[in-house]
Amino acid sequence: MKWHRIILLLLFPFPAPAQEQVSPEVEQQLEAITEMTEEAETTDDSWWQQMEYLKKNKLNLNTASEADLIELGLLNSLQVNQLVNYKRLLGNFISIYELQAVPGWDPSLIQKLLPFITVSSPVIEKNRLLKQVNEGDYSVILRFSQIMEKAKGYLQKDSTRSYYAGDPTRLMLRCKYQYKNLLQYGFTVSKDAGEPLYHGASGGFDFYSFHFFAKNTGMVKAIALGDFTINLGQGLIHWQGFSFGSGGNAMHIKKQSAPLRPYNASGAFYFHRGAAVQIEKKNWQGISFLSVRNLDAKVNPDPVDGNEWISSIHTSGYHRTPSERLDKATLQQLAYGTSLRYKNRNWYSGFNMVQYGFNRRIEKDAVPYNRFALTGRHFSNYSLDYDFTYKNIHAFGEAAVDADRNTAFINGLLMSVHPKASLSFLYRNVAKDYQAFYGNAFTANSSVSNEKGIFAGLSLKPQAGWDIQWYAGLFHFPWLKYRTDAPSYSKELFVQVSYRPSKQTEIYSRYLSRQKGLNEKSDTNAMNEVLPFLNYSWRTQVSHRISKVFTIRHRFELLWYQPEKAERENGFLAFCDIFYKPDRSRISLNARLQYFESNGYNSRLYAYENDVLYYFAVPVFYDKGTRYYINLRYQLNRSVNLWIKWGQTIYNDRDTIGSGLDEIQGNKKSEIRILLSVAF
Repeated sequence: MKWHRIILLLLFPFPAPAQEQVSPEVEQQLEAITEMTEEAETTDDSWWQQMEYLKKNKLNLNTASEADLIELGLLNSLQVNQLVNYKRLLGNFISIYELQAVPGWDPSLIQKLLPFITVSSPVIEKNRLLKQVNEGDYSVILRFSQIMEKAKGYLQKDSTRSYYAGDPTRLMLRCKYQYKNLLQYGFTVSKDAGEPLYHGASGGFDFYSFHFFAKNTGMVKAIALGDFTINLGQGLIHWQGFSFGSGGNAMHIKKQSAPLRPYNASGAFYFHRGAAVQIEKKNWQGISFLSVRNLDAKVNPDPVDGNEWISSIHTSGYHRTPSERLDKATLQQLAYGTSLRYKNRNWYSGFNMVQYGFNRRIEKDAVPYNRFALTGRHFSNYSLDYDFTYKNIHAFGEAAVDADRNTAFINGLLMSVHPKASLSFLYRNVAKDYQAFYGNAFTANSSVSNEKGIFAGLSLKPQAGWDIQWYAGLFHFPWLKYRTDAPSYSKELFVQVSYRPSKQTEIYSRYLSRQKGLNEKSDTNAMNEVLPFLNYSWRTQVSHRISKVFTIRHRFELLWYQPEKAERENGFLAFCDIFYKPDRSRISLNARLQYFESNGYNSRLYAYENDVLYYFAVPVFYDKGTRYYINLRYQLNRSVNLWIKWGQTIYNDRDTIGSGLDEIQGNKKSEIRILLSVAF
């Protein structure tokens, strides 16, 4: 950009657009992901980046491909197919209002899509290569955050004990160039709290990432250099990208994403580093990738032959303590694979293969639930996947096998049985000894192994403004799991009723019940008993726009945790949000006041929080206390935006917060987060 244009932008501010409020469905999806992984935040923000980019560069439905619609992440396969068939039959859209004529597309779905889509005549671009190189958008993101109270790990610097070598600040810097969805490159650097920014000869940030990604260059559909993610089939053998599950929508049971995507987030594990290419020719599509990178792992010497072996692989990316720094980049991974797919008008079938090689042998700790864990230096997975659409029925699935011929299957069905009713079914059967290093399928377990299950869902929209979601699942785990010392069963039931009486008001109320087997100590038996634990909750949330600039939102949630032979635990959470979104103002903000109370960790509750750009957190709440936060956005000018979030949790019945090196003296935990965004 020319310097005089930058000066003009700084001298003449431009009013800030309103800060968008996340939909209840997305909130519940993120809360469900957090509850399964037990991680309060997700470092992969690629989906958020895509959504923010589409707000400024809307997807033209007249030129969008089926892959573009899938990448939105807001449509199920039936809805995508209904739109494609409508265009095939009647041609391009004349107006955005014509979307109401698409079968299966109701006003609530269209309203959800409007911020990201448009309808206009196709434009043939000239000098395409020059435009990609010169007319894209540059952006710089700098994010800082810190817990204000000092934890134990920062106060003790005794070399005889574990401690945090760095300061409590978290930093992330990302620079990126993007031209539409055709060309993207940039780099990301970051450090976590407790990691030193400078430490001797290896001074600098803890994590470095670079990516280059180009699309639609003739036969080459996509090419990636540096860091990228690969998503294959339904995740039985390989899935690294961010994806939603059922959450609050019974029809979201199929994993959908572009098979090859650039990676520019700050997470240190779920990506490849190397090169990948995606080629398309008529009905055929092929993907190949090669990756070489170092992973963090616990190295153990063999007392017999002196060879070193790996007992655990770390996914957090933390390098704060001497032991964590000792485990940094100790395991080298070579990964390569290919995928070949044939796609016809209404169906496709594909073959997928991934191979791994490591410089050290992997052998998990010798505990019973690890009997079938990954062991050795070389691993491989193979699968066949498919999907098929016939009228109002969409079927999909994947069959996989690992190097030891252990099998895994997943098959699903989506059916539109009425313009106002849809059904979903999914069956999975994953052998107890099946293993996939980067597997991430629709399972109750966090890993793809040791599970048989069936899922059924119903989506009803009986009349305008009403939405009913119901699903149930029954799962069996043939072998032991962590904290479950015997084969066990689990079941789940979800019912949600949403009502939107007007454009200003939205209400939903849901009931969720889960039962699973967990270890329970017995006074009469030296071994743990595996007993059913029942967890059920009821939540109601109301959102109302009281004026053009103010929206308020309330949530009330009750939770009961009922073990078979122990005292029941209860949990309660309530909060009030206020959103200030003026149409043309430099400032927008939202704030929350929350109260929570529970008997302990088993009766914990989760609540999504609005945050700075490209960041979200879903904290876990238990014991008794209050929390508040304020999230402010200020637009200095057309190109520069500043986000500031301040939040504090105050406990009523604690003298300390946290445990181990994260223990804080006192009953308050405060955090500040600042993000500066520059786009030009």
